[in-house]
Amino acid sequence: MATPIYLAAAAAAMDMEVAIYFTVHGPTMLRRGVPETVRVQRAEGDGALIGHFIDQARELGVRFLVCQPSLDLNGMTMDDVIDGVEMIGGAAFNALAVEADAVISF
Repeated sequence: MATPIYLAAAAAAMDMEVAIYFTVHGPTMLRRGVPETVRVQRAEGDGALIGHFIDQARELGVRFLVCQPSLDLNGMTMDDVIDGVEMIGGAAFNALAVEADAVISF
């Protein structure tokens, strides 16, 4: 889960406009309390919490977008997600994707 966030932060550090769209089960990573408990493992031992990568990406200007139907799928509402996340539907995502220079999917 850290790879999309890490790559988004790197792109934002290169002055690119970046957004991550969390869909299907992705919104569960944005549930309040989860980023502070999920640790990204490294080969040499303990890694950083996913919250560290989220904070770093947001500081660099990465937008965090969540799919409204995917919130429903996971029994979540916007009150359940961390601050700073925007909710958009499929049509809004498609509009962003069509206008984007590149779209990376995980």
